[in-house]
Parts: sequence; C-alpha cells; structure tokens
Amino acid sequence: MSVSTKEVSQALPDALDKIQVLVTGVATPPPRRESPWRRIVRDFLSSKSAMLGLSVALALMIAALAAPWLTPQNPYDLMQLDVLDARLPPGTANGLGTFTYWLGTDGQGRDLYSGILYGLRISVGIGVGSALIAGVIGTLVGLLAAYAGGKVDTLLMRLADLVLSFPSILVSMLILAYLGKGIINVMATLVVLEWAYYARTARGQALVERQKEYVEAARGLGISGWRIMVHHILPNCLPPLIVVGTLQIARAIMLEATLSFLGLGVPITQPSLGLLIANGYQYMLAGEYWISFYPGIALLIVIVAINLVGDRLRDVMNPRWQK
Repeated sequence: MSVSTKEVSQALPDALDKIQVLVTGVATPPPRRESPWRRIVRDFLSSKSAMLGLSVALALMIAALAAPWLTPQNPYDLMQLDVLDARLPPGTANGLGTFTYWLGTDGQGRDLYSGILYGLRISVGIGVGSALIAGVIGTLVGLLAAYAGGKVDTLLMRLADLVLSFPSILVSMLILAYLGKGIINVMATLVVLEWAYYARTARGQALVERQKEYVEAARGLGISGWRIMVHHILPNCLPPLIVVGTLQIARAIMLEATLSFLGLGVPITQPSLGLLIANGYQYMLAGEYWISFYPGIALLIVIVAINLVGDRLRDVMNPRWQK
C-alpha cells in the first residue's frame, strides 16, 4: 500500500511529539492560538499599499488639524485677504513681502496652501462625522430589523431599499436645495444617504449571529432583547461595519466635494476642497491652472489613501479570505 507525501507530512509532527514524550516525559505544549483581532492587525500591516494609504491619510489629517500653526494665512478671515494678490502664480511673494504663496492664490487672493489645509479640515470632518452618525443610526436599524423580524424587518428594509434606489447626487441636490448651504446641512444630507448601507450590512450579519448558540443561551438566562443585540450580537458584527465605514468616509468626502463644486455645499466663506476646485474652474482656459489643480490633487490623494485602507480591511476581515 503506497503512502502519499501529504500523509507523511501530517503524521510526522504527531510521531515526533510521541517520541519526545517517551524520551523526556514532557509533551510539547500546544501552539498558542492567535486571536482574530491580532490576525487582522498582522495581515493589515503586511500590506505595503495599505500602510502607505494609512500613513498618507493620517499625515493629511494631522496637517489639517494643525493648519493654524502650519499655514501663513487664515483663508476664512476676510481681513487677511488682499484682492490685489488674486490669481498669483505659485512661488510669488505676497504684497507685503512677509511670506510666499508657494501654491499660488485663487480669485479672492486666498493662499492655496492655506486653503487646502483648512479645506481638508472641513472635507474630512464632514466625511468622518457623517459616516459615524450614519453608522450608529444604520447599525441600530439593522440590528433591530434582524432581531425583531416580521413586519418590523420588512418595513425597515423596504425603507432602506427606497433610499438606495435613488441616485445619491440627485437626492442630495434636492435636499440641499430645500435646506440651503451649510456644514450641518451637508452632514445631515449625507447621513440620510448613508445609513442604509450600514443597516443592510448590520442586518445581514446579525441574521447569521442570531441563529448561534450563545444567543439562545442568553435568551434562556432571561437577558433582555436590547442587551442581547448591543452586548452580544453587535461585537460580532463590527468587522464588516468597520469596512463599510472606512469606504463610506471616502464616499462622503467625494460627494461633499461634488456638491460644493456645484455650489450647493459649504458657503464660500468656508471653502472645502470641492469649492476651491470650483473657484478656479473658470480660469482653467486662461492658463491659471493652479487654482483648481492643487486642491484637486489633494482631494484625489486623500480619497485614494482612504480607499487603500478600506480595500485592505475588506480583505483581512473577510472570514473566507486566506493567503
């Protein structure tokens, strides 16, 4: 009877352990089991592209938070703007000769380097804030739909399907046309558009967890349904929700930039990256490319960096993903 190489390789460790027990009387301790979160971190850190994206995203966010100390001008302070410095090319000194416009100025005399860092604060703030609020609302809705079932599940999921069935840009334009410009209004609009993604993801994962033994044991102990959802089912639903949240941040930043470019987002006194791009659009054919080019590059970099992180998280948090 022939023995395959695979069978020999599987039986060899067990044979060596038995020999060690016979010789020394001490068995080899079983290998320490790696926790799922430790495996996720290890697999994430092994990707160079994900680490590059995470480093770039963190660097941009830190620079945006430290903008008052890293920029020579507050672009939101109209007293610091000089219309005589409008549309200056990169590398030009300001009228007083106190500092240099390294990336040039826009049509209002705003330093583009300062405007980009301050604009990042608004764009990233709106993206992260709307994703967190929508995540909380959508997760609770999804958990409630999965745990309650029946008519409650049907009603909540049909409402989510209704939100997802309409084009996001069209719905956001309609809402902001009614509410008007403003950071709070933009965030509220993005929350309305994003919560359904979290609800769908949370419901699908919670339906799987609801059938497991620990949920039945919790019910047998008399634990309330709300506590079972929040303290027992929710922690096991976090991995896919983290992935969705990361990707939704990039989507929210891009959607906010689109709305601001169309003139429906933030006010002109608090320009985000999308509004900075819009400010230079009319000067592109005149050769004054820098007004839209540099804010567009900054927007592209932050979206690509966040998507690199989200794509890697989607891979390492997928239970079917194995190297």
